[in-house]
Amino acid sequence: MKNVKITLVKSLNGRLEKHIATAHSLGLRKINDTTIQPDNEATRGKIASIAYLVTVEEAE
Repeated sequence: MKNVKITLVKSLNGRLEKHIATAHSLGLRKINDTTIQPDNEATRGKIASIAYLVTVEEAE
């Protein structure tokens, strides 16, 4: 199964509570936090909702 590497590149300060909760559910708390998640529909939906805060790469 493929994985994606997600990195938080912008601060969560002043963001919508829903977007903060989404970032936390992905394991992202502070700027430059990185997590590896499975590449599935649920993860892609979360990434789409906070796309302006994160960068996404293919993980090995």
